[in-house]
Amino acid sequence: MPHNEKSVTYTTENTYLTQNNITSKTKNVWLVFHGIGYLSRYFVKYFDQLDPEENYLIVPQAPSKYYLKNEYKYVGASWLTKENTGTEINNVLNYIDAVLKAEDLPKNLNLILFGFSQGVSVATRWLAHKRPNCGLVVLFAGGIPNELTKEEFEFIDYSTTKVKLVYGDSDEFLTPERLQNEHQKIETLFQGKAEIITFEGGHEVKPDILHDLMD
Repeated sequence: MPHNEKSVTYTTENTYLTQNNITSKTKNVWLVFHGIGYLSRYFVKYFDQLDPEENYLIVPQAPSKYYLKNEYKYVGASWLTKENTGTEINNVLNYIDAVLKAEDLPKNLNLILFGFSQGVSVATRWLAHKRPNCGLVVLFAGGIPNELTKEEFEFIDYSTTKVKLVYGDSDEFLTPERLQNEHQKIETLFQGKAEIITFEGGHEVKPDILHDLMD
């Protein structure tokens, strides 16, 4: 039987998480995108070692929830899939814009953009979409979407913005071929100005590294 796939526009609602408070001592705002399978309230624990007086965290929540494994006990989330990707990207970008509008951040704070695993694809798409003034962009153990072009990142002033690619030397998702491709994308998109940092470990966040990233 013939069928037609149609679409509608409607208002939806999603949570996001913040940690610490903005005061006169706050220096940095971290906009953090978690990886697939996480909820924001669990992912934020990786950042507990940061000075709470100087660092304010915003951790958006991926919208698509699902049960992990087959136990119907633990819940994870995903940002995007290959299904209807263009529409889902727009939905996610609109959500992030709404989060930041709600936060109404002071203009004098240093913005740090952080993406882990699948969160790297969201962070880089938002970076290209919004063109924010970031002091630091951290792409942690994730891939950059192939559709992004160097022209979309030409706005970056590398005298004030640092870009750092971080991954474990035994990350099971980074095959030699994929790693070579990611290095090439990083080189092209960020004009050879990105710093590449490796650590001993797999596909994981290393909390001890977070302090060093701001140096």
